[in-house]
Amino acid sequence: MSTVKRLNAETSAVVVVDIQDRLLAKVPGRDSLVRNAGFVLDVAAKLAVPVRAAEQYPKGLGPTTAEIARRLPSPPPAKTSFSCCGAGTFLEELEMLRRPQVVLVGMETHVCVLQTALDFLHAGLHVFLATDALAARNAVDHDTAVRRLELAGAVPTTVEAVAFEWLRDAAHAQFKAVSELVKARG
Repeated sequence: MSTVKRLNAETSAVVVVDIQDRLLAKVPGRDSLVRNAGFVLDVAAKLAVPVRAAEQYPKGLGPTTAEIARRLPSPPPAKTSFSCCGAGTFLEELEMLRRPQVVLVGMETHVCVLQTALDFLHAGLHVFLATDALAARNAVDHDTAVRRLELAGAVPTTVEAVAFEWLRDAAHAQFKAVSELVKARG
């Protein structure tokens, strides 16, 4: 079994998968998903962790929800493939960041997140699943996808664990700012 590496802000990126209004409407726990994904994006901004996103067929499923879209550095590319890697040069652009650790947030866990994660793993990236910022319409689909991805080599975690792992120490210059985000999250 390979050794699991700790997350490091300097070697991480966040990928947001399909957090779109029309998809959200059908997902139980959607408010929690948006709050938790927004939290990890806010922490990423404080720690200079780059963020990338994609949208599944926005013509039919609508745009990224406003609460997430306002936190993105640029509009997400549209895709029809389930994996983000099918969105033009998405994987190549991610690899150009030279950040081998990818924290995934989004939906649906068993479709677009799963296929994106499998492609990232195949490309040699280290995938971390922020499970409290992932969702599917059905719990069995979500749970099964997380288990399958863990067996494939992805590491399940939570958004708060990601934040503190990126900080590493209460002496970090951004500790106070991130602590405020934790308090605001509830």
